Amino acid sequence: MILEDYIEQHARLCPQKTAIVFGEEKYSYAELWERVSRRMEEFKHINRGQIYCLRAVTSIDFLISYFALHKVGGVAVPLEKSLPDETYKIISEKMCSYKVPEGSADILYTTGTTGKSKGVIISHRTILADAENLIDGQGFSRDLAFVINGPLNHIGSLSKIYPVIMLGGTVILVDGLKDINKFFEAFNYPAAKMATFLVPASIRMLIQFSSEKIKALAEKMEFIETGAAAISQSDMLELCKLLPLTRLYNTYASTETGIICTYNYNDGKCVSGCLGKPMKHSRVTISDKGKIICYGDTLMSGYVDDPEMTASILRDGAIFTSDVGKIDENGMLHLIGREGDVINVGGFKVAPTEVEDAALAFPDVEDCVCVPVDHKITGKALKLLVVMKCEKNLDGRELALFLKSRLETYKVPLLYSQIEHVERTFNGKINRKYYIDVYSKYLD
Repeated sequence: MILEDYIEQHARLCPQKTAIVFGEEKYSYAELWERVSRRMEEFKHINRGQIYCLRAVTSIDFLISYFALHKVGGVAVPLEKSLPDETYKIISEKMCSYKVPEGSADILYTTGTTGKSKGVIISHRTILADAENLIDGQGFSRDLAFVINGPLNHIGSLSKIYPVIMLGGTVILVDGLKDINKFFEAFNYPAAKMATFLVPASIRMLIQFSSEKIKALAEKMEFIETGAAAISQSDMLELCKLLPLTRLYNTYASTETGIICTYNYNDGKCVSGCLGKPMKHSRVTISDKGKIICYGDTLMSGYVDDPEMTASILRDGAIFTSDVGKIDENGMLHLIGREGDVINVGGFKVAPTEVEDAALAFPDVEDCVCVPVDHKITGKALKLLVVMKCEKNLDGRELALFLKSRLETYKVPLLYSQIEHVERTFNGKINRKYYIDVYSKYLD
């Protein structure tokens, strides 16, 4: 089976069950299958294995096209909805000449924060394995309504559609978080169980501006998943306080690896950096150099038209990531940082995420990023760029003393600077490449 076969199955067995909601628009499984079937007729010119680009607009119509493409045997390439027309045209024309393996479903483009954006080939087998991992690892169920507010051209949001559709649950689409009220209004849907996915930057924003609204969802919110970037322990603890009955998951996943591990940090321990045990279809090990290696059915098939890049990370049925981690005595994966992000300060290795996590616990710090700058003696020094809350002014000495109480001396930044905002990608990751280019300057 492929994912879309489940839509057809639910249309027969529970035709009136609501499948997708977007604002005032709502489709039952019978209506969704009828629309998908109609779109399949429009796509009948598409050959099996043919690559087809479409803009990932937040809409039910986009999902209808996405599902229909899979059913006719096409390979969907959901592209950023605001992509310039010329860039969209160039990518579409290039795709015509590409060949992908049998069983391919999607080509998903990475954000490119660590280099050039790459087209990742995802198979139908991978989609079903991701779905079953989430069902088994997080407790998705048929009576769950899942609110999706992120872009539909990336694994973070797409992967949540998979388990909901497989089980016959309800997907509720929200067009981003620019209108926070729209997001919270989605939870007025008459379902006993609701859940959502939020990147750490969105969690921080909601805690800061809408903590009472989060608290009001305590009995209805079955679980919240986060991923894509590291979440600070201070935010983890605050969310546990606001939602004491809710399962709060920190997940290890990427476009290349699929959904691998998950950890409910609302377990009374709230371990920072912990990503839990591998899920049903996954396995992880740590290399001699401390990097995470992933195995299982959720892995990508490769990069489109780049066998050399594919061979550099996909070998012997495993993805060799650039993430540095460890596995504890209970089999739980812990993320330390990304290989390229680790800063060498006089021979000591510092993960900037650890410094940022400590700084975010300071009451007046809203956001921050730790960057390396050149230093005559130590080679590199740490600089902390800080966004302050409520128009407060940064006192570098006060913050440094706070950090000294929480970090080893070599991890305490030498320099401090106040900034207006932290450059991040759409999914909340710090754009470290941007800061290395801007701040890696010689320090006397």
